[in-house]
Amino acid sequence: MILVDSTIVSVATPTLMAEFETDVNGVLWVTSAYLLAYAVPLLITGRLGDRFGPRPVYLTGLAVFTLASLWCGLSGELGLGLGGLIAARIVQGLGASMMTPQTMTVITRTFPAERRGTAMALWGATAGVATLAGPLLGGVLIDALGWEWIFFVNLPIGLIGWVLAWRLVPRLETHSHAMDLLGVLLSAAGLFAVVFGIQEGQAYDWGTIWRWVSVPLLIGVGVLLMVIFVAWQALNTREPLVPLSLFRDRNFSLANLGITTMGFTITAMIFPFYIWAQSVRGLSPTQAALVMAPSSILSFLLARQAGLLTDRVHPRVLVGSGTALLAVGLWLLSLGMTPTAPLWQALAAAAVLGIANPLIWGPLSTTATRNLPMAGAGAGAGIYNTTRQLGAVLGSSAIAVLMQTRIAAHLPAGGPGAGAMSMPGGGSAGLPPDVAEGISRAMAQSLYLPIGVILLGTLAALFFERPRHLSHREPTATPAQR
Repeated sequence: MILVDSTIVSVATPTLMAEFETDVNGVLWVTSAYLLAYAVPLLITGRLGDRFGPRPVYLTGLAVFTLASLWCGLSGELGLGLGGLIAARIVQGLGASMMTPQTMTVITRTFPAERRGTAMALWGATAGVATLAGPLLGGVLIDALGWEWIFFVNLPIGLIGWVLAWRLVPRLETHSHAMDLLGVLLSAAGLFAVVFGIQEGQAYDWGTIWRWVSVPLLIGVGVLLMVIFVAWQALNTREPLVPLSLFRDRNFSLANLGITTMGFTITAMIFPFYIWAQSVRGLSPTQAALVMAPSSILSFLLARQAGLLTDRVHPRVLVGSGTALLAVGLWLLSLGMTPTAPLWQALAAAAVLGIANPLIWGPLSTTATRNLPMAGAGAGAGIYNTTRQLGAVLGSSAIAVLMQTRIAAHLPAGGPGAGAMSMPGGGSAGLPPDVAEGISRAMAQSLYLPIGVILLGTLAALFFERPRHLSHREPTATPAQR
């Protein structure tokens, strides 16, 4: 639910513009507000799980998320307007931020290190599938039932999930922590300034936001606050919000770098593909999402096998090969993004992405948490999910700038293709051949950025250390014992 809601609104943009009589920038805040409220508190909510227990924090977050989903769906009927929908999305994001770190914490503290890979692989596969499935689910629900149902669909899932979690998720030991109030304020203010500046910079043309406050100034202040936050964490001898000692574990540090590149890549690849599929090839949102369906299906089907490998194979092999294969899949996708290429090329590329994903999501999360002390599991989960979200924000902003640059290079300014990117279902038949070719080249070349970034993830994976449970395994152990 959490990750589907990060992308599900993207296909509803034209519908929401008509419903609330607003422009595209107004509708973009429906997604931006959710992502901001989701990303900024993750460091804090991860630590809350350590202090009060992951189960009660998770149940509270799920209740908030589900009720906020109802609010989102009713915002049109209740006459709350676009502002009411954005406010509901902020509350929904806060609920999501309470839930996400607890999911990793429960797995980390429930499964022993040598069996954690399979559980984390299913967690990672769900994350990968949900991120890609959001546009598909959104397209189907909008076409069949209306935009409200992209939020109402969370209600039965949230209710069932809450009851099952209340009954089945164990009460885990809590660890007494003094709340680092200065750390909370510094991290929240710093992350908000950085995430807001990067996420909304394009909307303000990287210039002035309000009076003397500019986007570069806001980002600079945010970076400065985060530097002060890190210095305070090093000086705080009591209970820092983020124990810097966690980064002494090389695998934890490298896994955070790896998930940052993964968050960047998955977010950045979505935009060029969907613009090409809808504006050049004339596919509907649902049809465009179906082209990516092999990626979601294979990611889920291969999750268990990837999990078994995670508990037995060096993470350098799995994550390194997975990120390299993901780069190959994106390269194949870029080759197939032409006005006339058969769609089976894009489907084949999506299948390669589906094979690569389970080799990355689960093994990375397992590697990040494998050696963490139980008292710091929540803090570690909060850091890991924060870096993933920062990567996603960086990816969405960077790809927007690059797409504009490539469009300007391939299409004449103010020419007939100027509005092509905002034409859902325009189709190559409705575009002059040179415009369709220009948009295709621009979008295909934009994919080179996520390809380069994910290869940085491959480089990071080469420096993973052998996990302790593999180093101490008896050579005669049977598969069942493993």
